[in-house]
Amino acid sequence: MEQNYKLTIAYDGTRFFGWERQPGKDTIQGKLESVLSRLQGHPVDVTGAGRTDAGVHARAMTANVVLDVEETPETIRDYLNRYLPDTIAVREVKEASPRFHARYNALGKTYRYICFDGPVKPVFDRKYVTLLDYRPDVERMQQAAAYLTGEHDFASFCGNPRMKKSTVRLVDSITVERRKDRVIFTFHGTGFLQNMVRILVGTLLEVGRGYWEPAYVQDILAAKDRKLAGPTAPPEGLCLMKVDY
Repeated sequence: MEQNYKLTIAYDGTRFFGWERQPGKDTIQGKLESVLSRLQGHPVDVTGAGRTDAGVHARAMTANVVLDVEETPETIRDYLNRYLPDTIAVREVKEASPRFHARYNALGKTYRYICFDGPVKPVFDRKYVTLLDYRPDVERMQQAAAYLTGEHDFASFCGNPRMKKSTVRLVDSITVERRKDRVIFTFHGTGFLQNMVRILVGTLLEVGRGYWEPAYVQDILAAKDRKLAGPTAPPEGLCLMKVDY
């Protein structure tokens, strides 16, 4: 009998071309579907809570898949972890209601972005932080982040110039903190546009290095023009931490 399953997945996105399956390229969704199709005996579709970009990591991506197998959730988890590459781990498999949909039922997501600005390269963390050759002012970035918090039209922070759907999003929390030689940005919102978190980080860093005043981000929001926002920060510092349901 068919059963819907909820998967919680962690992955190192360094060598992958993002979450979404792409012909001839290694993606997280593609790897999961390949292994689960072997278990099921025919092709299956895995639905993710979102689509992380190439090089972006996740500690707890959520997905769902419908299978018709006799194995327990724990056996499915173990099968996946046996055949997936070492850079993808299925942390949990649970039975879900037939109506559960990883993307449509998601209520919010938490992303974390880490920058490193210390004098000695972080050899063992280098794939998970973005290296800076300057020391940004955290207080200035906190001030700018306050203007970006709330429900806004984030068109200026969307990486898709052909976006036809609404670019209004609710970002209910942005924190910026320093922990020794690391600057950590944490974002929570109901949803994010393509590249949105990385563009927000790139913009806040421009404020942090003194290029813009914190209040200028209000003008960027109002303009609804991607060219006015900061650069898209590199992918390696970004990690999807949690999906809320």
